Amino acid sequence: MTNDQITEILNRPLSHELLARDLCRLAYVAKDGTPRNIPIAFAWNGKEAVMCTSKNAPKLASLRQNPAVAITIDTEVHPPKILLVRGTVELDEVDGIPEEYLEMNGSYGMTAEQRVEWEAEVRSLYDGMVRIVMTPTWAKLIDFETTLPSAVEELVQQRAERQRQSGNSVRSDEPGTSKS
Repeated sequence: MTNDQITEILNRPLSHELLARDLCRLAYVAKDGTPRNIPIAFAWNGKEAVMCTSKNAPKLASLRQNPAVAITIDTEVHPPKILLVRGTVELDEVDGIPEEYLEMNGSYGMTAEQRVEWEAEVRSLYDGMVRIVMTPTWAKLIDFETTLPSAVEELVQQRAERQRQSGNSVRSDEPGTSKS
């Protein structure tokens, strides 16, 4: 996938909406070779997904060994809206609390007083953090209206071919048909 193709997908309005969410699921390969998939807060800076973690997090050894990752950002409604992004990460150890960490945790329902208490607790706990910076190398947006998972797209095409061969046509408003 080219950088222009990735940029086009990530610049779609629905992608922007999903990239503004607080939580993604980060998939990576653990040191023992088995897959891991964890929920983690993130911030999108316009070209990279930034996640933050403690300097002693077990996932860091895995990410140093194999920086290939994938994230999923989705909605909890039907039909789901799903943004799938693959990429590589760079680890950036920083002193103090990264601004992205404060940003990604800023939209939770806290009063101003709770926010001050939370931030003081965070600053007392961490002397530094590691920024996990993911650069996309592949992206796919699935909205189940204009885009479908590739396997479902294949089934829709196969059904259309069967119906063409039998003389039946597919209505464009029929569920499961792609309108792209």
